[in-house]
Amino acid sequence: MTILCVRFQLPPMYEAALPGLLGLLEEFTPVVEALPPDGALADLRGAERYFGRDAVGLASVIRVRALALHGVDCAIGAGPGPLLARMALREARPGAVRAVTAEEAAEFLADRPVVALPGVGAATARTLCEYGLDTLGRVAAAPLSTLQRLVGAKTGRDLREKAGGIDRSRVVPNGVSRSLAAERAFPRDEIDPARHRRALLSATEELGTRLRAVDRICRTLTLTVRYADRSATPRTRTLREPTAHTAALTAAAYEMYEALGLQRARVRAIALRAEGLAPAEQAAHQLTFDPVDEKVRRIEEAADRARARFGPRAVIPGALAA
Repeated sequence: MTILCVRFQLPPMYEAALPGLLGLLEEFTPVVEALPPDGALADLRGAERYFGRDAVGLASVIRVRALALHGVDCAIGAGPGPLLARMALREARPGAVRAVTAEEAAEFLADRPVVALPGVGAATARTLCEYGLDTLGRVAAAPLSTLQRLVGAKTGRDLREKAGGIDRSRVVPNGVSRSLAAERAFPRDEIDPARHRRALLSATEELGTRLRAVDRICRTLTLTVRYADRSATPRTRTLREPTAHTAALTAAAYEMYEALGLQRARVRAIALRAEGLAPAEQAAHQLTFDPVDEKVRRIEEAADRARARFGPRAVIPGALAA
């Protein structure tokens, strides 16, 4: 086991602590991949020999230091690769380490539903289940040609390997600075879609303003809806064109929210994350003959100047004024 998947038990609206926690992991290995808003992958190859401890032992030290230095507990999954570490984390309790060795991988995965495999969406899972391939064990035992006919050549090959515990992915060092996040928590579990949309509007206003303030555009937007039972539904969408334009971010956020089809769901918080940040000069704006679009952009520029001079709430949408 050389890979740890760590989820820090951060309270809502406390994502600002993540960079410091990533720094803690980087004291053990330089190969750390941030998984905002509250997680990370760490490759401990070399660290085990250097510190004279195995991955589980290092995980225990990391947990103690996170508690002592930051007051944050964590749950940790350990495995020979990122895939098994992520899946082991799902079974790890706060304050505990769940480890899966390469020898245990096939047995660990066998009885799990196909949808539990990272990267397998509802459509792929539905197709496999229609043919009786409803567990990872059955997928691993199925002929490769059968899987490739059902889901395609590359997807079928990757799916069969992962279902058998073969993981070719790597931990890719990055930083949380490659994304910006805004979260809106409700004072009580909220079922009103109008209030959900109002929270989305507030979050996109914040993200758009922050992106423009640092001269960045984003390529993708991730919506995470957190429910009363502590579960969450994440959705990610690649934008039609990289942008920091609030109206475009709001439209994408509304589309993702509507696609969830929530019906009287008790929502505890809504979070939006702008990812794939790039310098604003790389933006390519599609020109239109609609004068309204250009007018909205000029108003947005004027609003940014007012906020910079008089504060973030100097100009806000009318829907948020109440």
